[in-house]
Amino acid sequence: MRIVEVEKISFDEAYEKSLRPQNLDEYIGQEQIKKNLKVFIQAAKKRGESLDHILFFGPPGLGKTTLANIIANEMGSNLKTISAPMLEKSGDLAAILTNLEDGDILFIDEIHRLKASIEEVLYSAMEDFRLDIVIGSGPAAQTIKLDVARFTLIGATTRAGMLSNPLRDRFGMSFRLNFYNTYELGEIIRLAAGKLNKEIEPKASEEIAKRSRGTPRIALRLLKRVRDFAEIEDENTISHKTTKYALDELGINEHGFDELDIKFLTLLADAKKPLGLSTIAAALSEDEGTIEDVIEPFLIANGFVEKTPKGRIATRKTYEILRFPDESLF
Repeated sequence: MRIVEVEKISFDEAYEKSLRPQNLDEYIGQEQIKKNLKVFIQAAKKRGESLDHILFFGPPGLGKTTLANIIANEMGSNLKTISAPMLEKSGDLAAILTNLEDGDILFIDEIHRLKASIEEVLYSAMEDFRLDIVIGSGPAAQTIKLDVARFTLIGATTRAGMLSNPLRDRFGMSFRLNFYNTYELGEIIRLAAGKLNKEIEPKASEEIAKRSRGTPRIALRLLKRVRDFAEIEDENTISHKTTKYALDELGINEHGFDELDIKFLTLLADAKKPLGLSTIAAALSEDEGTIEDVIEPFLIANGFVEKTPKGRIATRKTYEILRFPDESLF
């Protein structure tokens, strides 16, 4: 398992939850989204209404689930969380919706993975707060209409392009979460260290932030591992020296790259021509989805890789980091 893996893994769940901010004022980063959410939440509370349905999209690990929890706290609402792949038939969704109360929030993670039959049920629930349930089949089929509570659906996805237009259009608000800068990650690390009853030197938190690929989930995971090294050194305050040593030992370089990133970038740089996704996947012995969803987003967002109609190419920035020339670029 890569320590810079952005997908949530089992041992992250409780750890992340304990460090999660409880309100928008505590939440660091995504300033424009926070500003807009504050307005919409205050307006909804003033009118005594539920919020419009909200869609959060962007790379994994940037705080979509955290924001859903914060919105529930700010609205004083109950939050029901489900992952789309867990909904196997329309009856599963109907059971959840009929148990919601007015003002409740339903959070569906990985919403792009909803089955088409379940998505159809969701349309009327989102728009008219009604369930159309078909009983029987053929000419004898009957449709029963059930009213459901006025709830708010919060959907989260890393693949907004895979959402159907009818579903996307039913969200009143859509927000794209962006990668965090070093300062924001440093603040998240400093606050998280405090919740773990540890002090951390400013240079140490900055060192972790620089190697966290712009992603809070990775920053918190690295903090947890660095804390282990600090414990062995009997440090009450996590030092920069220990932090740098720990991250080097974990195989995370100053750009946040691990061995797989280096292999990926070296493959593109050596090729000196665009490479298709299937070619890259075969060369790295990795799944195409892993490359597209896990490895590439940070590298593309930070200008190390460029997507072209012919395939992926390494940029000048990558050649400079790998320290070998590319005649086609110079």
